[in-house]
Amino acid sequence: MSTGVPIGAATKGDVEAEAAERVEQAEAALPRIPASAGALVWDHKRRLLILKPTYKGGWTIPGGIVEADGETPWEACRRETREECGLDLHRGRLVCVDFLRPRPGRPGGMRFLFDCGTFEKSALDGIVLQEEEISAYRLAKVERALVLLSGPVRRRVAAAVDKPRRLRYLEDGRPVI
Repeated sequence: MSTGVPIGAATKGDVEAEAAERVEQAEAALPRIPASAGALVWDHKRRLLILKPTYKGGWTIPGGIVEADGETPWEACRRETREECGLDLHRGRLVCVDFLRPRPGRPGGMRFLFDCGTFEKSALDGIVLQEEEISAYRLAKVERALVLLSGPVRRRVAAAVDKPRRLRYLEDGRPVI
């Protein structure tokens, strides 16, 4: 019985499978750039919320890694802040983007910083820390926070508060434009 397809001819299924394989190969060749997002959270005295992580030295701000499942930087900022200190972010304005070049032992990536506004005392009094990752928190004037924050976070926060109404773009923590 003849199928009407010449011997050696590709079927529609073969063509589709080859196309799908080419797409997979092209996607695998695309660069993978890690990303994280952080939150600037303020009180009415214009003090910044900073956190003491258990897994590294120095202080940081709420935030963390953007999940590879399609999570956006803003979604990651909101999720990580809720996980780390129990605060729900309802608004945020992108104030800084920092591109970090890869270095030996460090993948580099994109860092997004959002100004999430001023929180009421009652919300800040209700902070609940994620004990596995965060050992302490404090509200600090910007000058003091900048002394306590780790280098890369310090540079992003400093750039954001230096020109508060502008979006700042940094490369390796240094202003470009």
